[in-house]
Amino acid sequence: MLSPEAHYRLAFLQSILAPNHMLNAATHYQIGYSDLSLVLALVRGGTLARAAALLRVDVSTVFRAVRRLESSLGQSLFEKSRAGYLPTRLATTLAEQAERAEQALEAARIGVELGGEVISGTVRLTCTDSVLQGVLLPALAQFMPNYPALTLELSTSNDFANLSRRDADIALRLTKTPPEHLVGRRLGTVSYRVCASAGYMQRHDVRDLTALAWIAPDDFLPDHPTVAWRRQHLPGVTPCYRCNSMLSATQLVRAGLGVAALPDFMLDEAHGMQPLGPSLAGYDTALWLLTRPDCRALRSVVTLFDELGQHVRLPRF
Repeated sequence: MLSPEAHYRLAFLQSILAPNHMLNAATHYQIGYSDLSLVLALVRGGTLARAAALLRVDVSTVFRAVRRLESSLGQSLFEKSRAGYLPTRLATTLAEQAERAEQALEAARIGVELGGEVISGTVRLTCTDSVLQGVLLPALAQFMPNYPALTLELSTSNDFANLSRRDADIALRLTKTPPEHLVGRRLGTVSYRVCASAGYMQRHDVRDLTALAWIAPDDFLPDHPTVAWRRQHLPGVTPCYRCNSMLSATQLVRAGLGVAALPDFMLDEAHGMQPLGPSLAGYDTALWLLTRPDCRALRSVVTLFDELGQHVRLPRF
């Protein structure tokens, strides 16, 4: 059975040999499968040589094919520069379509091999880097191998706006009040505890929190629950380290550089991290699984949403 790449190469070679490949732009040239394979190869490769290697043809063949296609379309697809061939907006759009076709071919192949229906497509998921590290990765490891035709694009961000701007399909967010225009599921409560490494605790008297080296979120997270707690209960403390993410704060704590109020799901005793007391009462939040209303019509998004709802687990202390 031919792989998607082999299908592209075959269609490309057939188009090169076809006598009617070269058409005038005025005849309303229709993009074919081979054209998509050509554009995708050059976008991925960036140079004629790498594109030729991907298509398993010679460089002159790729050069002539690009010239023919641009002439047929009446538009430029690439700009030549010292760095190679830079795609225009049209070429980028065609390459995205080509990748979807490639994914569809792969899904069809897998469906034939497995003898059943296959969930395919690309789902864009966003979360914070701490949620990715402490919560999402263990969940993905449990079920993603069951969906070989499903592509997941991950981005880490603290902003709800990327879901609102349609830059993502699903979000895992720590909040008590998710935006009303999103739909979702509350996965559980997240508490925070002051933590330190075992080595740091041996070197310092951790009973006096004001005398310790504090690691805290910077101005990038001004409304974080741990910031509000510290300002309320330790107003005289000035952090020695400021981080733009809770994952960075966790890594500094693991390195023995100080103490920080961290979410329970980042408390890793296997790495020598220990809580210095109970959770910060009144400063907990919630983990929400969110999506846009229009995404509920997409089977790939619904499938991933349901799987995350079943497999994401928050630790209990």
